[in-house]
Amino acid sequence: MAKKVRKVSVTEKKNFNSSVKSKVEWSFPLTAQNFKILAVGLIVILAGYSAMYFGGKGDEYAVPDGNWNSFTAIVLGPFLLILGYCVIIPYGIYKFFGKSQEQQG
Repeated sequence: MAKKVRKVSVTEKKNFNSSVKSKVEWSFPLTAQNFKILAVGLIVILAGYSAMYFGGKGDEYAVPDGNWNSFTAIVLGPFLLILGYCVIIPYGIYKFFGKSQEQQG
């Protein structure tokens, strides 16, 4: 046997749909503290690139084939880049400083 279906008017459909939907409030997940951490990461990255560029300037570090041999250009610059790209920037993106659902309610 087939099931009988009750016909519903358009106004009843509208009332049913509006009562079922709950309003979901969305807010941007990054706060001012996140942007400060991201700015620090950008500064560290720029410091790493500048350490690689300016680190070996001078005749005492030059080798005949044109490479630069200095601690700043070979060790410190790449370390700052890895620190900025792999630690500070992801921390600034993933760290949540907002209020959790339990604290809001």
